[in-house]
Amino acid sequence: MVPGMAVPTAGFVPPFCPRSQCPSHAATAPWRYTKAGFYFPRTSTSGVQRYNCGCCGASFSRQSFRVSYYLKRPDLLIPVFHRLLGCSGFRQIAREFGVSHTTIMRVSERLGRHCLLWQWRHLRALRLREPVAIDGFESFAYSQYYPCHLHVAAGASSHFFYAFTDSELRRKGRMTAAQKRRRTKLEEQHGRADPKSIEKEIAELVRLLPSTESGPLTILSDEHPAYPRGLARTGRAVRHEVTPSTDPRTKVNPLFPVNLLDLLIRHCGGNHKRETIAFSKT
Repeated sequence: MVPGMAVPTAGFVPPFCPRSQCPSHAATAPWRYTKAGFYFPRTSTSGVQRYNCGCCGASFSRQSFRVSYYLKRPDLLIPVFHRLLGCSGFRQIAREFGVSHTTIMRVSERLGRHCLLWQWRHLRALRLREPVAIDGFESFAYSQYYPCHLHVAAGASSHFFYAFTDSELRRKGRMTAAQKRRRTKLEEQHGRADPKSIEKEIAELVRLLPSTESGPLTILSDEHPAYPRGLARTGRAVRHEVTPSTDPRTKVNPLFPVNLLDLLIRHCGGNHKRETIAFSKT
C-alpha cells in the first residue's frame, strides 16, 4: 500500500446524518448525501472518505460511525477490551502501554457504551423463552443525599442480564437536624425525587425486555409493593409470580439469578459495595 493512498470503504453507506440537530439524524427513509473527498489521519496510511449532508450541509466522515471516532490511540481499543475481560486494573493496563490511567478509563467507558449499544440492537431480534427475574438494590451517587435504586432483569434459566433502569430516591432514615436542613436545601436547588419513580422505572424495565415467542411474559420478583403497580403500567401481557424475600437465597430460589447478579454488581463495583463490607476489618 502506498502511504497516503485513498482507500474508500467498499459498500459503506452512511445510515444518517451524525449531527443531532439535523432532520436527517433520525430519518428512517433514504436521505441525500454527497461524497466530499478524503482526509488522511495520523494514525492510518489510508484515506478516510468524507461526505456532505444533503439536508443540513454539514460535513462528516466514515470515521464518525466508528467506535474509534476522535481517538488519538485507536490501537488501544482491542487490547484494552481483552485485558478488562481478564480483570486487569486500569493502572496495570496503563503501565503496560505507557499511558495515563485516565486514558484507560476513557477507553473503558467508550467500550462500555459500545457494548451496551451492541446488546440493545441485538436484543430486539430475540424472543424470550424463559421467565425473567427482576429485583433492585439501593446505592447512592455522589453522596448519601442522592440515593438511587438500581433495577435489574435476569433470565431465570440463562442468567442473562437483559436490562436495567434506575430510580432517584429521597434520602431517608435517621438524620440529624443539620442533615435534614441540608437535604431541604438540596431539594430546593435540584428538586425532590419522584415518589413514584420505582413504579415508573419497573414499567420501563419490563418494556425494554424482548417479546415472548407466545403467551404472556412471566416476571419473577419479591414482594416489593411498587412492582404490581409498575407491571400494570407496561401495556404488556404479564404473569407475575412472587417469591417472599424471607425464603433462603439458594440455587433453588426462583430469584437466584437476579440475587446473584446483585451480588456480582456489588462485588465488582467498588462504588456499590456496602459500607459494612468495604470498611470491614481484614
